[in-house]
Parts: sequence; C-alpha cells; structure tokens
Amino acid sequence: MRTNVRLALSLSLALAVVAAALAADAPSPTTLDLWPGSAPGETTPVGDEQAKKKGDAITSITNVTKPTMTVSRPPSDKNTGVAVVVLPGGGYQNLAWEHEGTMVADWLNSIGVTAVVVKYRVPRRPGTPKGEPPVAALMDAQRALSLVRSHASDWGVDPKKVGILGFSAGGHLAAWASTNADKRAYETVDAADKEQCRPDFSVLIYPGGVLKRGTTDLTPEMKISGESPPAFLAVASDDAGSLEGTVALYLALKRAKVPAELHVYGVGGHGFGMRTGDRPAASWPKRCEEWMRDLGILKVR
Repeated sequence: MRTNVRLALSLSLALAVVAAALAADAPSPTTLDLWPGSAPGETTPVGDEQAKKKGDAITSITNVTKPTMTVSRPPSDKNTGVAVVVLPGGGYQNLAWEHEGTMVADWLNSIGVTAVVVKYRVPRRPGTPKGEPPVAALMDAQRALSLVRSHASDWGVDPKKVGILGFSAGGHLAAWASTNADKRAYETVDAADKEQCRPDFSVLIYPGGVLKRGTTDLTPEMKISGESPPAFLAVASDDAGSLEGTVALYLALKRAKVPAELHVYGVGGHGFGMRTGDRPAASWPKRCEEWMRDLGILKVR
C-alpha cells in the first residue's frame, strides 16, 4: 500500500511539474463555438448555464445550450501531431469538467497531444425517448471531430490521427460516435462538415449505459463492426455500473477483429478520472500512452 501511495504521489507530482513546464511554452487554450449559430435541434429552453467551482477550478457544468470546444496545444517542439477530442462524463446531466476534462488536457499536452475538451449539450432535453441516449450530444461529438480536422493545418494536427476519449456517459458518447460515423446525426451546416467524423482511435474509460437494461447485450447504438476504430478500455472491478458493459464492448471489438486493449483494475470504483489517489487505476494514463505508442499513433521520442 505504501508503495502504491508513493507511486501515485510521484505520478501526480510529475504530471504537475511537466504540465507547468509545458504551459510556459504552449499556446494559450482557445475556446470555439461548435456551431455557427444555434445548435441543431435546440427548441426547449433549459435555463442559464451553471457551473460549480472549487477554488479556481470549474468542477461541474450543466444547462449547456451553446456547446463549445476548448483547444489546448502542446509546445511546437513537443507536438506529435495527434489530437484527442475529450468528452467528460456526468450521466448526460452535467459535465465533470475538471477531473474528466481540463486535467485530462494537461496530461495529453504533457505527451505531445493536442486536447480538445468538448462542452456538449446537457442535461437530457424533455422529450428524449425513454431508454435512448440524447442525440444532441452525438451531434456535438461528431461536429467536434470534423472541426478538429478542418483546423488541422492551423493547429499542427495530422487529420489521420484524431482520436476520441470519454468517461462514463462521455465514454458511451465516445463509443457511440466511434461506431456511427457512417451517417451524421445532423444535416451538413458548412465546409467543416466535409471532413469525416470517424475518430481514428478511441479511449473508453468506464463507459456507462452501453448495455440494454437487465441484460448483457449491447444497446442498439453500439454498432461495432470491422470498421470501428482501435480502442483502449479501462474500468475497475468494483464499478458495478460499468464493468460488464466495458468488458462487453471489448469482446465485441475483438470478435469484429478490431485492435483493442482492456485494463480491469481491482479497485477504483466509478468516476475516478484523473483523481486516482493511491489506487491501482492511477496507472491508466501511462498504460494508454504506451498503447498509443505501440499502435504507432504516438511517435517514440
């Protein structure tokens, strides 16, 4: 246990030091609207956007009607050309903005990856069919992937190395976007939508809601096929809500002969994100980096 504590503390300290050093040379984060006007399908007011804070950090956001993406880039001499669209979790009711968003961006920047944290629409709108995920969130995720590719030359991104990473409901959304790229959930709005919305790889951290209630079958929107992108999956054994679904996704990918890697940690619960403390799950970012390097997504430096 003491060894795990020291490892977790050392990892946290190292990430903080690296993030601080990179921040000194990296371009300032930029926030862009996802849509040129009102987001498609917005008809029901949900009230003013609300954010909860702890100190200077925004920990949670809800009532999102104007979705955005915040782009954080590594210094040019560290840039690998890889970009990752980040989808915080929150049960499609709110967004866990810090430990599943901005902290993830810091880690990605530390390994030379451009991070794009998406503030997608939450909560579920009235009228969303019972048992079905909110299609507005899928629209936002698909739009973000196309927008990143449309800005690839501006941001030093390789348009063939654009991935997606999600936690919990964001993990569901990442898997949804990864397996439904053959058809957009919205009508084309501008030239950016000429760029494809299929991620080149996906990182699914304790994805939720991927099984039909009361069964071990994947939900209809999980259309896994041989065209699905390579995936990295991580979950804790004591995460009752996501364990079986994560394993089911992995097995479906393997049956479709899609490269996939699964890490099941003994303990960790649900929602650990980048706040892993002294738990074994603290290693997931390093394992994910190794996976990206092994696949040739990240260049070995």
